[in-house]
Amino acid sequence: MADELPENLNIEPTLFDPIVDEIPPSRAQGLGKWLLETALLVGGAFLLAMVVRVSIAEAMWIPTGSMETTIMTNDRVFTEKVSYYFSDPTPGDIVVFDDPRGGDIPLIKRVIATEGQTVDIRDGRVEIDGNPLPETYLHGLQTIIGSVTLPLTVPQGEIWVMGDNRPNSFDSRFFGTLPVSTVHGRAMAIYWPPEHIRSVSE
Repeated sequence: MADELPENLNIEPTLFDPIVDEIPPSRAQGLGKWLLETALLVGGAFLLAMVVRVSIAEAMWIPTGSMETTIMTNDRVFTEKVSYYFSDPTPGDIVVFDDPRGGDIPLIKRVIATEGQTVDIRDGRVEIDGNPLPETYLHGLQTIIGSVTLPLTVPQGEIWVMGDNRPNSFDSRFFGTLPVSTVHGRAMAIYWPPEHIRSVSE
């Protein structure tokens, strides 16, 4: 018939012809593998970051001036946690610990005395076991007595801490000694801002 098309006639698809693109099986498998590997990589990196933060090291923002001029307000400090898995804090360490008042933000102070040592304050100076404590980091600031009765011998498993900015520090003079178990880590260095970068460990 005149209206029948020849069998050997090739008709090219036009813009209006429906065309369905299918992803070849090999390409689909490759995409799936890439997505799986990416998910595992991201998950592993997150898990590693959490492990480091909980058990090895942590960055901390300092919101107050209680450790000035050693550590300034708004400084960022790198703290490490490994040392205290093998030994307890020692005098001079700058430590991060749970707020004794129950606050959510940890506090940072300097260890002044450890178990068995007797702390006293006389004439604006700290004495340990009857001897004046050299504190060059105070830059001449006087140490006033707080609400805790002195002299005081630090109990076993506890420490006495103070801020370097003695007139503006809520520390052991007011809340007493701290259990070593409440210490999170030891401050090692200021890493921000750039002009403050330096070690704070002795």
